[in-house]
Amino acid sequence: MNKNYFCVIMAGGVGSRFWPLSRIPRPKQFLDVLGTGRSLLQQTFDRYVAICPPENIFVVTNESYKELVEEQLPLMNRENILLEPMRRNTAPCIAYANFRIKSINPNAMVIVAPADHLILKEAEFHRVIRKALDFTEKNDALLTLGIKPNRPETGYGYIQIQADPTRNIHSITDVVKVKTFTEKPNIEMAKIFLQSGEFYWNSGMFIWSLKSIMASMKTNLPEIIQSFEKGESNFGTPEEKDFIRKTYSECKSISIDYGVMEKADNVYVLGTEIGWSDLGTWGSLYENSEKDKNNNAVIGKNIKVYNTKNCIVNASGKKLVVLEGIEDCIVVETDDVLMICNKQNEQNIRQIVNAVELEMGENYI
Repeated sequence: MNKNYFCVIMAGGVGSRFWPLSRIPRPKQFLDVLGTGRSLLQQTFDRYVAICPPENIFVVTNESYKELVEEQLPLMNRENILLEPMRRNTAPCIAYANFRIKSINPNAMVIVAPADHLILKEAEFHRVIRKALDFTEKNDALLTLGIKPNRPETGYGYIQIQADPTRNIHSITDVVKVKTFTEKPNIEMAKIFLQSGEFYWNSGMFIWSLKSIMASMKTNLPEIIQSFEKGESNFGTPEEKDFIRKTYSECKSISIDYGVMEKADNVYVLGTEIGWSDLGTWGSLYENSEKDKNNNAVIGKNIKVYNTKNCIVNASGKKLVVLEGIEDCIVVETDDVLMICNKQNEQNIRQIVNAVELEMGENYI
């Protein structure tokens, strides 16, 4: 196993679209939402142990989730759990990991991945990652994994590739230069993207050399790099925690996509078909779950459904949950919350969470 391969798992999100199962004290990356016996974070860690030495895997998370990470990844080096004092989006998160890795191995090749994604084709995924690492070892490139779309999805960002008329664009599995990034489009635009064959879904997974990403951040996000450079000697020492707390209070909140990937001129994408989903919504969980003869996805042991179709039901407690005559709904039961929502209205869940917090306080959030 290559000692220069490192992985950074980003695990600091709150997963509000998975409410009420995902809550601030225990968000979705720490949950077994698929009923496999392993949380999404544990599955992500397992996935990368096959590529990177375990001592080269880092988890960046919020300070309040330190114990959860330690509990779920007991074999992980405790010093590799990087704690953020506040949420500042992905660019400061990646910068923090970069400087810690630099203090260990300035020649590192780095994979950056969210903690809460689903990948069904593990063998193909490992092949793709190794191909990406090989490319970025040989080239000054910032590489992202693109997912070949199979529907006009409005919930994902899109990556447009630079077309090559000499090749069949619909079967590209090679590394190609990125032309543009587009945030979540409306349905009409998503249909155009799908039909053109020039677009991939943006997976949010990145592969690059430490030197390439540091150089690009220095060019495109100089204020963030300068903030971290002030205490470069603190990384890996007892002084790191206080330095990070001060630095994060000064950093602006910005994503790596907006801060670097949309601006750099050495950005590439590797098109893939790896059975990927970001599991960002109950709808995406429904699509990736096993279903009964009436297209119900039932997650939990004490659930009975009668004359019910096209529903996702999640109830992991001891309470018996019975559905009769229900169609196209999301039904989630926890110890203190029952939510029933029409699937086509799930985009309203975030507003519901905000309203519940405003009207009833933080006990249910």
